[in-house]
Amino acid sequence: LAGLAEIVNEETGLAVEAVEADKSFTDDLDIDSISMMTIVVNAEKKFGVKIPDDDVKDLVTVQDAVDYINKAQEA
Repeated sequence: LAGLAEIVNEETGLAVEAVEADKSFTDDLDIDSISMMTIVVNAEKKFGVKIPDDDVKDLVTVQDAVDYINKAQEA
C-alpha cells in the first residue's frame, strides 16, 4: 500500500496518509482517467507487473489495486 500511495502522491499531490485501502480512486480521491493511467504505468514499473487496460476499470478502490498487484507479482 505504501508504494502505491507514493505513486498516487507523486501524480496528484495527495498526502500519502490520505491514500487508504478503502478509498475509491474516483469518488474519494478525485483521480480522473488520465491520472489513473499514469498511476497504472508507474505502478507497473515500480512493481514489475503488467496491468492491461481492460483490467484498469476493475480497480475501483486502492485495495483493489493492491490486491491486483500482489496477485500479479505471485503469478
